[in-house]
Amino acid sequence: MSTDTPNPKNDEARERLIDLAAAFYDQFAAGEVPEMRIPTRTKSNIEYDEEQGVWVYGDRHSTRSANSVGGAQKLLKAVYVIDFLSNQLEEGRSSTLRELYYLSESWDADAAQFSDQDESNQLVEDLEIVSHVTREDFNMRPEESGATLMGPLFLREQTRRGEREIHCQEDVGEGGYQIPNNPDTIEFLDHDADFVLCVETGGMRDRLVENGFDTDYNVIIVHLKGQPARATRRITKRLRDELDLPVVVFTDGDPWSYRIYGSVAYGSIKSAHLSERLATPQAQFVGIQPSDIVSYDLPTDPLSDSDVNALQSELEDPRFQSEYWTEQIELQLDIGKKAEQQALASRGLDFVTDTYLPERLSEMDVV
Repeated sequence: MSTDTPNPKNDEARERLIDLAAAFYDQFAAGEVPEMRIPTRTKSNIEYDEEQGVWVYGDRHSTRSANSVGGAQKLLKAVYVIDFLSNQLEEGRSSTLRELYYLSESWDADAAQFSDQDESNQLVEDLEIVSHVTREDFNMRPEESGATLMGPLFLREQTRRGEREIHCQEDVGEGGYQIPNNPDTIEFLDHDADFVLCVETGGMRDRLVENGFDTDYNVIIVHLKGQPARATRRITKRLRDELDLPVVVFTDGDPWSYRIYGSVAYGSIKSAHLSERLATPQAQFVGIQPSDIVSYDLPTDPLSDSDVNALQSELEDPRFQSEYWTEQIELQLDIGKKAEQQALASRGLDFVTDTYLPERLSEMDVV
């Protein structure tokens, strides 16, 4: 389906893609071996940007060069993807990352076809980096993330059928407002919110809404749905930057959930080239803390070997280099336990909204 409303970003994105293809042609014409340089996407090439307060790629680069068969195939695939995306933008259409992977099977050059979706996803990320255009502006969508928000926020959303205005409490059901793939199509009109609470699990999100936490504390509850999608992180950053709302992150008490917080606050290795758009360095961690496991005697599971390795890795992770995180992680390694958000229900279904969150948020000067 084509879009009814022209998007100037489509024209800019298409122009930059064509410039990339033209650069390959110019290299050929000059008798040079075509190549494309990409920042090395590893933890060892992540650096802390003091000015932005987020993690970004460093100076190490990898080169996609046609001086080998494998390198030539990667550039060939890049050209095919550029052609596809350019046509998609010209026609005002969109597609998913999964569709791009399957679509390659219809390309006339067998060498341009992808072996798996990880390969096609990585190539789209490569094109983002070298073109300085996000995949959202390529009209590329991930599969549905289903992430939602609920709270006292009034917004205007641009859709293919025109604009619509939505209040994210009064005009939505219990499931909340579903965050669109590209949150930059949203305009914030008004709000009565005091802060934003990002919640890892659907069960905890539902408990907070059922208990009326969003209305009692004037909070916008963002369901991260596990590792948050880019759209979820983008709208969280916009809520912080444009509405000046404090952001707190509420997850399970395990090393993988701490990394969920880290991706919200500081960005991830995979999307470090977009940290200034996606990361919210002012975000604070509210729990579950290892110290909560001890203080509230929460039901727990033992740490697995992979949990222990992950915690030890986080002690060296630049995103967790603070006195707070060092103390919490070392405590967790000492007690050898982890706990889920829902473990708070051992003290009653209302404990999280009547006691735990109010006390923690008060300690953090959020409420």
